[in-house]
This record gives sequence, structure tokens and C-alpha cells, in this order.
Amino acid sequence: MFWTRTAWDSEAAMKAYMLSGVHRQVMRKLLEWCDEAAVAHWMQDSAEEPTWQEAHAQLLKIGRMSKVNRPSKAQSEFQIPAPQVSPGGEARF
Repeated sequence: MFWTRTAWDSEAAMKAYMLSGVHRQVMRKLLEWCDEAAVAHWMQDSAEEPTWQEAHAQLLKIGRMSKVNRPSKAQSEFQIPAPQVSPGGEARF
């Protein structure tokens, strides 16, 4: 399992990135490469990034599954296990 998380200053900046360049090209391959994929989008009151646990909770609460060609059983049943993060295991930029 592979988790990614991004944070943006504005929705416009996020959409511009999402619809252009490498991200757009790679996302087309998601159908073939993945058997599980989901996304959640929300606005926060603070500028602090959410923890992985907070992101997981939002994914379960407001997330949606992405289309994949060969969904796993977990994908079909919207089962998303919590990410396993070891202390100091997060990359911050």
C-alpha cells in the first residue's frame, strides 16, 4: 500500500497542478496500475498539515473511491486500513 498526501495554499493552485503536467499524465495510468485508490478533499481552518491519522479519518468520512479497472475486494467494499507510520517516518518539505 502506498499513501500520498498534498497540501495547497488554495484550491486554484491544487486544481492547476492536478490538471497539468506529470500529475495529469500519471493519473491516466491509475486505472491500470492500481487495484485500490481513493481521494478526499477538504479545507482546514489552520495552515498546519493534517497528520496521517487525521487524513485517514477524513478519507473515511468524506472520501471517494477512484475508478480502477481491477478493483480489489477492499476497494469494492470501501475498506481503507489506517496508514502505518513509524516515528520519524514522515517526509516534510
